[in-house]
Amino acid sequence: MSTPEPIETDVLVVGSGPAGATAASLLATYGVSTTMISKYGWVANSPRAHITNQRTMEVMRDLGVEAELLERGTPQTQMAENVFCTSLVGTEIARLRAWGTDDSRLSDYVESSPCAMLDLPQPYLEPVLVSTAASRGATVRFDTELLSFTQDSEGVTALVRDRVRGDEQLVRCRYLIGADGATSRVAEQLGLPFEGRLATGGSINIVFSADLSRYVEHRPGVLYWVLRPGEGVGGVGMGVLRMVRPWNRWMAVWGYDITGERPVMDDAAARAIVHELLGDRGIEVVIESASVWSVNESSASRYSDGRVFCAGDAVHRHSPANGLGSNTSAQDSYNLAWKLAAVIKGVAGPGLLDTYDAERVPVGQQVVERASRSASDFGQLFNALGLGDGKASARLEDGLDALQVPDAAGAARRRALARAVELKHDEFSAHGVEMNQRYTSSAVIPADDGPEVWARDSELYHQASTRPGAKLPHVWLTDLEGRRISTLDLVGKGAFTLMTGLSGVVWDGAAQSCGEVLGLKPRVARIGVTALDVYGTWSRVTQHMDEAGALLVRPDGQVAWRHDSAVTDVQEASTLLVQALGTILHRPSASPS
Repeated sequence: MSTPEPIETDVLVVGSGPAGATAASLLATYGVSTTMISKYGWVANSPRAHITNQRTMEVMRDLGVEAELLERGTPQTQMAENVFCTSLVGTEIARLRAWGTDDSRLSDYVESSPCAMLDLPQPYLEPVLVSTAASRGATVRFDTELLSFTQDSEGVTALVRDRVRGDEQLVRCRYLIGADGATSRVAEQLGLPFEGRLATGGSINIVFSADLSRYVEHRPGVLYWVLRPGEGVGGVGMGVLRMVRPWNRWMAVWGYDITGERPVMDDAAARAIVHELLGDRGIEVVIESASVWSVNESSASRYSDGRVFCAGDAVHRHSPANGLGSNTSAQDSYNLAWKLAAVIKGVAGPGLLDTYDAERVPVGQQVVERASRSASDFGQLFNALGLGDGKASARLEDGLDALQVPDAAGAARRRALARAVELKHDEFSAHGVEMNQRYTSSAVIPADDGPEVWARDSELYHQASTRPGAKLPHVWLTDLEGRRISTLDLVGKGAFTLMTGLSGVVWDGAAQSCGEVLGLKPRVARIGVTALDVYGTWSRVTQHMDEAGALLVRPDGQVAWRHDSAVTDVQEASTLLVQALGTILHRPSASPS
């Protein structure tokens, strides 16, 4: 039997999770020949990642699927209450308003983005992204496993196997993306260097159905933390009841000693854990699935080698704390996809691809470090209850009784408890971590602004900025028919955008010069012509810039270059813009005629 001819594609994406499906959707949207494979028969069958933050929703807005995801997800208003209790039906110890729903924080979230965050488990997110990729031209193959790959100066040859038929096939591509999860074969074959620790704890996920409306409708939230000193997730002294769908589908998360034998989770064992967390064995429970997994705390110090790139859990592996996993994964792909498209289409030099590591590795490292820190922060909650760090068995009832004593010692405990709960805003309302990414690479031309001064905690609070490397600030404008649109709606869609004011008439000619010299013509958004600043918010955000200055925004919504002073000569504007864009695209020899 003759060997079939290799399948040819520009990009082979391995994995159909948040990183892989986002990459395939974006590349197909940008007109790049893309094939996505997954060794599984369909998308995720368990509701693993679920918190979907505003920055990720902005990616989905740009992709054109925001409205569909909002229909599938649980809205921010129903994510609000983070409850700490002895069991779901037992004593409530404290609550925290999470995910920006606190009265003092909600305005920060509303002002920062046109998009609302939501709870969207993977089984509801991934089908939308896979369908989007396929409908826009990507080839999608499930039950197809990557066996190995080799690369040369012209491309990558991958050997894949059809897991249904058993036959093998070669795929020839220009670039390969390994988005194949925490056990990534691509990262392993590349030999990517990892820093951190593996198997730091054991965890059990139990998906179950039960109508818990009477216990949670008055305190709607995503996470209900059940304190169990000496037990629980990672031995930190608690288990978790996580809402999957309000209020009848849930996940129970429990820990096990990873140094001992791996537990066997049959229906009876899973049911016992669920009823322990619920606190009432009379509640009818249907166990859907149970899985046992180990918690890692590691990230790769580089994400690529030659023509092969990794994204998502393949390069940053951590606990679900902070809810950043799938968000970081999708945003990895948002950073990478436009760069691959530009190089494949010949408008950028291959050096642009080196900026992927420079920009995304620090983000992955921050996410892993935060996930590790968040687990240890629970220690203050247990200390406030007189239970040490929660890792040793102790009588929770004694701590609760001491908390209620009406004397100075009891008051001190209550103040300590309030401080311990307040500290968890660092995990559950870390808006700055989600939105303040600042890229430093050769795909960003820095402005002469000096070090950025943060008005508030940079991890807790978003700070809008037009500094190159920052995300374009969101403000509301109106279109020419008076309908409200965001500044973010003027950028993206795979294209560079030059933003200027009503006086910036010369930038249209400069964009035309870029098209002639570089083969890439940025769209021009003149505020006052393309859209109207009726609220005056764009003027306030850009008050340091002359109206005839300009911002160059990358396809991923990050500011790439800024020219503050007025330019009134089209030749000068052309020279400035061609040089800036040529530098960003790694085409330094380009110059306007």
